Amino acid sequence: MTFLSDLSSLSESSNLFQKSHDSNNPFESIEYYKNLELTGCADKHTGWIPNHVYVDSSQGSLLIPIYQKLNSYGEFIFDYVWENAFTQHGINYYPKLVSTVPFTPCHSNKIIGNTKLINEAVDKVTDFMAQQKISTWHILFPSDQDIHVLNNSMFIKRYGHRFIWKNYAYQSFEEYLDKFKSRQRKNIKKERQTIADAGIKFEIIEGDKIQDHHWEKFFNFYCQTYFDRGQSPYLNLDFFKSLTLFNPKISPLIFFAKHRDEFIGASLCFRGGNTLYGRHWGSTILLKNLHFEACYYQGIEYCINNKIENFDPGIQGEHKLRRGFEVHKKCSLHLILEKDFREAIERFCIEEERHIDQYIASCKNYTPFSNDGRIKE
Repeated sequence: MTFLSDLSSLSESSNLFQKSHDSNNPFESIEYYKNLELTGCADKHTGWIPNHVYVDSSQGSLLIPIYQKLNSYGEFIFDYVWENAFTQHGINYYPKLVSTVPFTPCHSNKIIGNTKLINEAVDKVTDFMAQQKISTWHILFPSDQDIHVLNNSMFIKRYGHRFIWKNYAYQSFEEYLDKFKSRQRKNIKKERQTIADAGIKFEIIEGDKIQDHHWEKFFNFYCQTYFDRGQSPYLNLDFFKSLTLFNPKISPLIFFAKHRDEFIGASLCFRGGNTLYGRHWGSTILLKNLHFEACYYQGIEYCINNKIENFDPGIQGEHKLRRGFEVHKKCSLHLILEKDFREAIERFCIEEERHIDQYIASCKNYTPFSNDGRIKE
């Protein structure tokens, strides 16, 4: 077993590459990780130090992407309360180990390859943590497979929620709207009409049709979103331009908003086998409802037209509920070496789950759908 300081040292002849190519999830592609690292988005300068675990044996191969983190920047699952508790007791919370796709809060396999090798890999990682005085390892946005494989390990489950749109074999956006209560249906039509009345139309450009000048336009919109928040963008232009090289393993598509033939905003998605993943958006104009149209309604309509089963638009946002997205309970996995802290964090997560369950129940009690259109559990 070895620790890889970068994924470029992993031979493309490895069966792990084939496995990642066969995946329906673009964020399980090794190329996606490599692209983040090679373009300088995820490296020691941005606080993501690659420390990937690679097991190669007669039984096959296993890769667990792991980064040493000196901060919690770009993770989307917040652990500042834990950090404060460690600090108050004189224990360094950083560096910590994190298994996730940097800057990408999408559920995907973080254990890639032969999962029968997992025990050996986990043992080696915990040995490394003890030697380096690293107290925690966090697996963020794991797949159901990851959770199953690690179910009997020392990992603590921390629960959260996200909103997913489900395609119940809709034939058109109008048929989808027919499922809503009249008031909610009217609100959505009104939101979409404001965009049409402003003279804005959308152009979808996807896959190998995305050229460098499209990425340059999109990148300007993407950066504007972060500038509006007083932040620096996570990703750079080289990262986006390089994505086209990996088509169709990674399948980006851009919904460009146009006014009088000029691009004024855009949202970026990635297409998986049965899921459309919403990732980034931005605009150079302030227009009410443009965000909802670019990031939600365009994606829903695309899924309906292309018979895609799920639309995962990103994390957070109760406003998704009234637009037909359903709440789902999800979890992350956390290994804490310090016994006292492990017990305290486990209690914290149990109590937090109780609140999450209450929140999810309240979300499910609310529905924008009419009685005939309600989702059957």
